[in-house]
Amino acid sequence: MVREGGPQVSAALLEVTGITKRFGGFVALSDVSLALRAGERLGIIGPNGSGKTTLINCIAGALRGDAGSIRFDGVDVTRWPAHRRAQIGIARSFQLPRPFASMTLAENVAVPLEYVAHRHSLHRADVGAEARDLLRKMGLQAKADALPAALTQVDLRKLELARALAARPRLLVLDEVMAGLSPAEVDEVLGIVLDLSSEGVTIVMIEHIMRAIMKFSERVVCLDAGRILAQGTPQDVVRDTGVQKVYIGD
Repeated sequence: MVREGGPQVSAALLEVTGITKRFGGFVALSDVSLALRAGERLGIIGPNGSGKTTLINCIAGALRGDAGSIRFDGVDVTRWPAHRRAQIGIARSFQLPRPFASMTLAENVAVPLEYVAHRHSLHRADVGAEARDLLRKMGLQAKADALPAALTQVDLRKLELARALAARPRLLVLDEVMAGLSPAEVDEVLGIVLDLSSEGVTIVMIEHIMRAIMKFSERVVCLDAGRILAQGTPQDVVRDTGVQKVYIGD
């Protein structure tokens, strides 16, 4: 098991070094460092309030750390806003899906295609065709002209994935993409995520469903109280006595 302060992954696509984030007097992250190689699947676990979402918000640019740095493919993006990070390949999903309610599914996916992936470089017909192809990959092609209000919970999660993929990410950050789903739906979404990994997308996934974390992850990081408690293979992390005490249970 590699614990906090241990060796980092070499040839990193993402390097998070000493990130600290405070909200008033509350320290959400304290000197967190990790690295992620291209193509890796990293799972992040931890109790509620441990800093998981704060960490990925700092990585994606929704929040800026009070100390530390973030490098992506060798470029220091610490002070970059979220849209600039998206343009170089960092995309994320949200714990609560946030589609544009008045737009069809195809139109929802076309927005990041136009403004991130292509930045107005394609004709509208080309963007529309690519949007529908992404929906097809999610199994949503038959609902391309529907509004998000007509979707089930699992289909909303798939639409969120399609919108994130429309930015053509090299690094995809998923925040509890399986929350609230049935076991069969978890397996369905997990299959989609693993397919994306097989296509070369580097993925960070926060998830509370441990069987999904165990099947998805090559490496797992457990956060507690804003610090890395343990990291290593999924099997090593779940056997760690500290992780069992604060998160999994005895």
